[in-house]
Amino acid sequence: MSATNREIVRSPDGTSIGYETVGVGDGLLVLGGAWRTSRDYLPFAHALAESFAVHVIDRRGRGRSGPQGPAYAIERELEDVAAVQAHTQARLIFGHSYGGLIALEAARRATEFTDIVVYEPGVSIAGSIPLGWIPRYREMLARGDRRGAFAAMVRSAGGAPAALERAPLWYVKLMLRLFIRDPHWQKIEPLLETALPEHAQVGALDEPTPDRYRDITARVALLGGAKSRPRFTTTLFDQLSASIPNVTTELIKGLGHTAPDEDAPDIVAERLRHHLQNHVRSRPLG
Repeated sequence: MSATNREIVRSPDGTSIGYETVGVGDGLLVLGGAWRTSRDYLPFAHALAESFAVHVIDRRGRGRSGPQGPAYAIERELEDVAAVQAHTQARLIFGHSYGGLIALEAARRATEFTDIVVYEPGVSIAGSIPLGWIPRYREMLARGDRRGAFAAMVRSAGGAPAALERAPLWYVKLMLRLFIRDPHWQKIEPLLETALPEHAQVGALDEPTPDRYRDITARVALLGGAKSRPRFTTTLFDQLSASIPNVTTELIKGLGHTAPDEDAPDIVAERLRHHLQNHVRSRPLG
């Protein structure tokens, strides 16, 4: 396994942003989803280490990075990405879920990136990502029912099995306690508060169409799992493909939303490598 190098940069507002680097080659930034830290993506990074210098960023509120801060907005995330990009000179980005939304927003506002690969990006179009769970989630967090808040999100966020979506909250909470044991919960629990402002940004960027991505000049690859719901994959990809000028899509058989960080990092890494290597090799020198 490749050695890991840890570094910290300062974002324009002074927040420390930590990232871990593995591998050698063209620089690739990795942006993870909600309830995830850079540690969750290290298996994915190591699977790419022979092809790329992979910089896995701890987004605000995670790991060695500073807090989200009272002025949190996706603009702060974009400033953080720009700070790491300036330090690493990376020109490639991979984003998963909310990290995919950040990657696409970075691509439309900056020209430093040549290629963007996103896995089921957290782009909401005309309410396609359910956010009605947020008020109850916030209320349950405030009264200290942290497991209950997480259960309320899981039941109503659009990715749970249909039977779980119809079940009473007490039952969903019980099932999650059985399946999410303490070691896994200890990774999720510190990130419960960060999920609120992040999902608020998903809602703030929701528009009837994804026309704002028409200005992206980078090549974009949209990846998703065949086990995920169409609203997060094929339906979304069709809508994004109608706006993004240079885009390819791929639905990977047998995978779901957590493939990059939990279930199949090697498979997602192989598909990312497939989409990137020909472009990187054919890029003019100088």
